[in-house]
Formats: sequence, structure tokens, C-alpha cells
Amino acid sequence: MTAPEGRLAGPLSMSVANLCHRLQPQVSARTAAGFAEVLRRLGAPLQVAVAGRIKSGKSTLVNALIGRRVAPTDVGECTRLVTRFQYGTVDRVEVVFTDGRKQVLPFAADGAIPAELGVNIEEVSHIEAYLTNAVLQGMTVIDTPGLGSLDAASVSRTEELLGAAKHRKDDDDEEGSDDLDDTSRNAVAGAEAVLYVVTQGVRADDQQALAAFTAATASREAGPVNAIAVLNKADTIAPESVSGADGDVWKAATMLAEKQAATLKPRVADVLPVIGLLAESAESGGFTSADAEALRQLSALDDDILETMLISADIFTSWECDVPSGTRLRLLEKLDLFGIRHAVEAIRKEPEITAGALRRSLLDASGLAAVRHRLNLVFAARADGIKAAAALASVTALAHASGDPGDRQRVHDAIEVLLAKPEAHQLRLLEALTLVASGAVDMPEDLSEEVLRVGSNADIGAQLGMPGSSRQELAPFALERAGWWRSFASFGATPAQSRVAHVVHRAYFLIWQQLREA
Repeated sequence: MTAPEGRLAGPLSMSVANLCHRLQPQVSARTAAGFAEVLRRLGAPLQVAVAGRIKSGKSTLVNALIGRRVAPTDVGECTRLVTRFQYGTVDRVEVVFTDGRKQVLPFAADGAIPAELGVNIEEVSHIEAYLTNAVLQGMTVIDTPGLGSLDAASVSRTEELLGAAKHRKDDDDEEGSDDLDDTSRNAVAGAEAVLYVVTQGVRADDQQALAAFTAATASREAGPVNAIAVLNKADTIAPESVSGADGDVWKAATMLAEKQAATLKPRVADVLPVIGLLAESAESGGFTSADAEALRQLSALDDDILETMLISADIFTSWECDVPSGTRLRLLEKLDLFGIRHAVEAIRKEPEITAGALRRSLLDASGLAAVRHRLNLVFAARADGIKAAAALASVTALAHASGDPGDRQRVHDAIEVLLAKPEAHQLRLLEALTLVASGAVDMPEDLSEEVLRVGSNADIGAQLGMPGSSRQELAPFALERAGWWRSFASFGATPAQSRVAHVVHRAYFLIWQQLREA
């Protein structure tokens, strides 16, 4: 039996799926059950967790990414639970209990998950939300409770998803059971990639959460292959607080994001500024023609009056003008002062602008397009490698959890055979990248940078640090670097560095072959 190829991310996932099928009859019933779960996850879309501290705007960003306001953003029962948004042919909500029971609920009248579930939340494991949404056909989005919450249970649920919770093995489990024990279940649980949401200050718990994040098992930490971060609420940054911003809010946010990327490096591929509220309102249908008309009225106000109103939210809603205070409050809740200012400027620049064009202008100003592009570049383009690497880590963890030396050896031998194949070199490269990014292998800074560059990019020019160069320029450089890394592996490296160097040498050589054959 082989996994259905059409559902797998690519050839690497297929190779790992075939490995699992071959091993299932040779291992214990419990380990085989774990392999069945690995196979199920291999055939599912890439699972991306949206994580961050409480009140960082995670759920708002989730809504923007999905294009529908489904994740509750106000504090309620649902914000204390992990919620998985995945594709389904019928919109429905399933409450999954810790004992495995499921209860189906309808979406609320406003289209969101009900804020109150009507069940004992202490008995709930997580929520599964199924949506007929094209975005979710290629990616399952997981909304998580905020880290730093006073609710210890909510933090625990998030930490378990991120892999921060320690695995627990129940020694009293009945031998021979084909049910997964906690250790085995944890080995195949969790997200495969993370979109980490930060605000203006990166704190120690942000670093800890990223360090603890695992893709399927504690052996795979967050790195530039499977993690990116966004600086949310970029519009709240005071431009005068960032040297060189020249009073420009977005420039200040971009510069601050670059500093945060340096702080979080090498845990994330990048930090991108975004205004989640603006993105959610513009993308999920929250911005209406009535809102556009109210903004048009505001644009007709005297410059000095409007500038005074835009000093603060209180002044904006309390100032006496023809636009009703309630309408202004609604605009503030959807766009905040930055979005209102942007919309007014767009109307004044183009008085005949339509509501649809104004919505698109607001969406452009939110920074969501850049985040989506990076998600596609880092996650979607590498889904096959990310999923295959996570699955192999799960398979290894399951074999170790079994306690059977024979299982461990059979799995180890099978993985070594798979990794020896040329088409599996991407997995070797991802492994080397993780070793360097996590600090497990200490490399000189310039060489670490090179490993991260080669392993983190999908575009050959970017891999070689020569974006925009011709194939005639790239090919000799790739061959030259292949030779250099081979020499370093043989003569200048420690044993651990040599292991990485051989992988990088092979990566450059394969790039050279690809360029020569094109």
C-alpha cells in the first residue's frame, strides 16, 4: 500500500510515506499505530501555528490570512484553546475533548466560532474548525492561546503545541496495546512550521518559545526553514523612537523589524511588519461601502480640524463634526487612526476612488501581501522538505519511544538508506541547517551565514548570495564553493563541522549540476 500521491507535498514526502509502509509490519503494534498517524499527517496540508504573547494580535492575523473573521479576537473561552482551521466541504466547528469525544457546533451568527462553547472547557483538548476556504487547501492554520497569559492551562496548551512541554512516558501502559501512549502521541503532535507574532519589544519568553518550538518532536527546533515572525501593530510604533525613520511610521516599523530579526536570528527566516487589524478589516469583508462614505465625509473636513482629531482616539471620537460619533468609533475599531489617515489621504488624492479600490489601498497599506509572499516562499515552496523532515523526526522519536532496540535499529537503517539517495539531499541540508541554527554545531560566523543562506532559500541566485545573476555567472561560483567546502570538511573542520561541510559541499555540487544542465 502506498500513500495517495496526489495528497502528498512532493517526492520527499512520498519517500518517507513508503518507508513508513515498509516498516509498519516489522515494528510493534504501538509503533505501527504511530506510523499510521505520521502517514495521515504527511497527506495533510502543511500545519502552520500562529503563536505569540497574549494581546499580540494573533487571532486578528489569522482572520486576515484566512480572509474571513472566524477566530474570536475578544477574550472568551475560545481564545483559551488551540484552534485548528482546516479545509472542509462543509463549514462546521468540532469541539474535541481530552477523552477523544467530539461535539459539533454551528458557527455563530456573525460567522465566527462561538465565543462561549457551552461545555466544560477544562475537558476540552482543542477545537477543529472546517471551512470551505481555498487558502486552507494548501495550509492548515492553527490559532494558539497567548503565551504570558495568566491562565496557566491556556499557556500549557500552547506550549504543548509548540513542543515546550516535556514528553511524559506512562510506564504502566499495557504492553502490546496498539493505542498511542503520551510519548508516542507527542512525537507526532504539534505544528510543522510557525508564524510567530511579536510587538514592539522582543522579550525573553519570545526567545524561549521559539527555542522550544518543535516540528513533530523536541529534536527539531525552530529555524529559518520553518519559522518566520511578524511585527504586528506596526502602526502603533512612534516614528520618533526609531533613529533614521524620518517621521515615517512604516519606515520606523521596517527598521524595527530588521533589528528584531537580528535579535531572533537564527530562529526565524525574517521579521516582517504588518498591521493585522487593517489587514483583517480589508480582507475579511469588514470594510463596507458605508465605511468608505464616512471616510469620504471626513476627507472634506478642514485640514487643521482633521489633524487635531487624528491626534488620539479620544479626540477623534469626541470631536464635534457631521460624522456621527458612533460611526467614527466603528471606523476606529476597524482601521485605527493610521488606517483612517491613510484612507482620507487616498480619497483626497483620488476623489472618485471607489469603495473597492479604497479597500485594496488599505490592504496594501497593511503589509499583508509581503507576509503572504514570505509564507509562500519559506513554507509553501518548501512544504515537501519541511513535512518530510518533520515526519522523519517523528518516525525516529516513535522508534525511541517504543523501548525496543530492534525497532530503533530497523528505523535507523531505513532512514540511512533513504538519506543516501540523491533526491533526499534536501533533507540532509535541512538537518545541517537546523544543527547550525540551533547552535548544536558551532561554526565561524561567516560560514554559519553561508549555511543559513544556502539552506533557507528556494531560489538558486539567493542560495548563492548572487540574486539576479545569470546562470553563466552562478555555475562557476557554485563549483568553486563546492570545492572550498570539500577542502574545509577534509582539512580544517572539527568532526561536527565536517559533517555539515560535506552536506554543504554536496548542495553546491548539485546546484552546479542543475545550472549546467539547464
